[in-house]
Amino acid sequence: MNNLSELHLDALAEVFSIGAGRAALSLSEIVGDEVRISVPSVQLINAEDINPATLSLNCGQFGAVNQHFSGPFNAEAMLLFTEEQALKIVSDMMGSQMSLEELAEFEHEAMCELGNIILNACLSAMADILGFTLESSLPHYAVASANEILSRLRKDNSQPYVMVLHIDLAIEKRHTAGNLVFLLSSASLTNLVSHVDQFLNKLL
Repeated sequence: MNNLSELHLDALAEVFSIGAGRAALSLSEIVGDEVRISVPSVQLINAEDINPATLSLNCGQFGAVNQHFSGPFNAEAMLLFTEEQALKIVSDMMGSQMSLEELAEFEHEAMCELGNIILNACLSAMADILGFTLESSLPHYAVASANEILSRLRKDNSQPYVMVLHIDLAIEKRHTAGNLVFLLSSASLTNLVSHVDQFLNKLL
């Protein structure tokens, strides 16, 4: 595997944290309260080795926002929260005391907006700092089981690598943990390593 070293992963965590900060500012305007988002760690895993523990997937349903990014760095991106956490986020975004049934009506639209903000902020920060341009598709939101998510991550042989960003999101005093997952081809991983190397060389 054309691997990312610990130095590469630390650099990416810093880059994505800048993007997460941008996303937090945008979300703060939506919810009318302080939002904090951090990216404490980044991992690179072979898709065939991905397992429930890697993504903290246990029993139950999960909300997944999917988006495709293209450029020198091509990736399928997925933002994952448990569905319970997703509904709490929707509640915070709507700023109301709706019932869970009422919130479910807005779940798709609100989670697409959340995913679009976080995914684009993180990827645009990486593109800006590493010096390239990315284009993105419209986000898609779906609720799936842990097995369905793992099957999706493992099934595409053209994208054998998974980069996982662990995310901490806090709206007011409510803390939520999630994952931002990128499916990468060998060529995309090679290009990513090259761009991070160039970035690190400029710092030396």
